[in-house]
Amino acid sequence: MTESGESPVVVNPHERPAPLYTVSQLRALEVCAARQLPAHTLMARAGAAAARYLLEIAAHDGSLAAGRTVWLAAGPGNNGGDALVCAAELRRSGITVEVCMPREVAPDDARWALAEARTAGVPISQGPPASLDDHGWLVDGLFGIGLARPVEGVFAELAQRITARARATGRVLALDVPSGLDSDTGNVVGGGAAVFASHTLTFIGAKPGLYMTHGRDLAGTIAIAPLGIDEIDAPAAALLNAPALFAAGFPPRAFASHKGTFGSLAVVGGDTGMCGAPILAARAALYAGAGKVHVAFVGSGAPPYDALHPELMLHPAEAIGGFALEAMDALTLGCGMGQGPGAADVLAKALSLDVPKLIDADALNLLADDIKLADALAARGAANDASVLTPHPLEAARLMGCDTASVQRDRLGTARALADRFGAVVVLKGAGTVIAAPDGRTAINPTGSAALATGGTGDALAGIIGALLAQNLPRYEAALAGVYLHGLAADVLVANGTGPAGLTAGELAPAVRASLNRLIYPPRP
Repeated sequence: MTESGESPVVVNPHERPAPLYTVSQLRALEVCAARQLPAHTLMARAGAAAARYLLEIAAHDGSLAAGRTVWLAAGPGNNGGDALVCAAELRRSGITVEVCMPREVAPDDARWALAEARTAGVPISQGPPASLDDHGWLVDGLFGIGLARPVEGVFAELAQRITARARATGRVLALDVPSGLDSDTGNVVGGGAAVFASHTLTFIGAKPGLYMTHGRDLAGTIAIAPLGIDEIDAPAAALLNAPALFAAGFPPRAFASHKGTFGSLAVVGGDTGMCGAPILAARAALYAGAGKVHVAFVGSGAPPYDALHPELMLHPAEAIGGFALEAMDALTLGCGMGQGPGAADVLAKALSLDVPKLIDADALNLLADDIKLADALAARGAANDASVLTPHPLEAARLMGCDTASVQRDRLGTARALADRFGAVVVLKGAGTVIAAPDGRTAINPTGSAALATGGTGDALAGIIGALLAQNLPRYEAALAGVYLHGLAADVLVANGTGPAGLTAGELAPAVRASLNRLIYPPRP
């Protein structure tokens, strides 16, 4: 733990496997730090880090030029204390500041911060000005990670005004977490008000809720101020998914490679009238580097070949190019499969095979409805033949025997429970997709956006992960890589103007290929 009283560096978690900590873990760290550091040190560092962060942004964009004011909202707890220290530091740096503190802070650390602000000459009022439009920045220091009840009353009114400014012009900084956000789950506490911020500076370590559910929208651009706590003994609740977690699992692309080097994948699904889903998955698998891709249709009326990608080999489910399912290097099961007797029979056969499997969509619903199939999958998992399951929240709820709201209240817990139940790697899709392995490893994915909220994108993901399994990536790493690349493809397309509205699932595959080659296979010198 750093002993220096200087304000610590700010870390950008972009493309880093940053650890994510729950409230209970952070509280334990704060208690440990308090025993080793002088009084008020963490609050002093947090406020100083926030002031430095704002000054660095303003130095680049001129947002505090011409004497523009920073307006800070201070709540009654330690988050308000952080805001008061930030105001004092900005004031000492020559920045004009105003603090709105509807209720005077109560904790000892925050009382110390209030004295510091008053000594620095910070003007403090109980209410906001008539307009916040002309201020350079707004700072949300109302409530932090300790919030246990909804934001209501005068604090809700302040949260709404801060949010209106953020949506209109940006330049709203939340301290630690946006007020009203449950930092463990990403839900809004008690259904009350919550601040929408353009930037969040989170202290000590990042929190799971910043990257899940509503947290992605509320937090904006996220940076971390470690506050000089360099050694953290407690294990993290999860890691932020990043290339460092999966890049080493990819096979080399040697000159002597051939199509067999990169595996054969069979996408099994496509009941009558639903042939598009497995074709979308198979096309994505081609772009994700699989050597050979077959499509096995459960129903009738399938096309004889794919005109857009004749590289795909299309067959009835019972005969894949003259080879049995067990001859494949990996299987993607469920895309458009339906839930009829034929689909159940194909799934039962596939579950018995010693082949890496991804299970999606209707195959998951079959598992939820048939205890024998579910037990067969769990038995394979107990024998260390872990599959990859990719449920969205409703499919996860069916597998868990609960409702979707229960899943969303505890996405980390749900993913881990499913991984334990089936001995499988679980990809719980949604805002902040959770990837959980049976051995306890857990990650939250930071890529992707509302551009993926359209039909077929889940099929594309199933094909991508299936392709990586066929290339012999370990199951957990294949899931991490597939989810990351899938979301990154959407981010790149949105940045180029293709989305968020109107992005189609078929457009993802070429962008996945581009990101894959940039991150994993850059051109040789």
